[in-house]
Amino acid sequence: MPIRSPRGRAAAYRAVWAWPLRTPLRLAVTVVVVLGLAVLVSLAVGALRPPAQTPAVTKPGATTTTTGARAPASPTPTALPPVAALTPTTLPLSAAPAEALQVAQNWATAWATHPAGTTNQQWVDSLVPYTTPEYVGTLTGVDPANIPATRVTGSATATQVSPASVVVDVPTDALTLQVTVVDTEAGWRVSGYDRA
Repeated sequence: MPIRSPRGRAAAYRAVWAWPLRTPLRLAVTVVVVLGLAVLVSLAVGALRPPAQTPAVTKPGATTTTTGARAPASPTPTALPPVAALTPTTLPLSAAPAEALQVAQNWATAWATHPAGTTNQQWVDSLVPYTTPEYVGTLTGVDPANIPATRVTGSATATQVSPASVVVDVPTDALTLQVTVVDTEAGWRVSGYDRA
């Protein structure tokens, strides 16, 4: 079994590593020095790195002349091409599909129909045939007792028509519902509602 002596290479290393741990002041000084060295190294590396070249911007119609050797062309573009502003396609209100209006009317009728004692599950089940599966999950958190309307008082009218969606207003005895109906693989289904 080796015997540790106060002399030798291992003892010298042990003395170096043990020095900062002898007092809290030495530990704090060691941490500050190490952080300072890390900052200096990162600044030195940043100073040695060549500056990034930015493409020259010229005004339309201006000519530029360059002297010297040209840099090789980059295989990847450095700027994205311009993109035209996106505008949603809207159709006239008369182009609203009758099926979408009927689904909104049926959904609003089921939404407003909640006699006393109706459970959330019964209420949601009445909405399922007219609702997207994703939105059914949202409706499971609604308490039918908190719905102020009890009946639909008018017919559904389109307020915004797109090729794959229609926003429909349906009046009730308490408020006007703004129902969003979307075209799905299963037909037109309600994907959301709000108060108009």
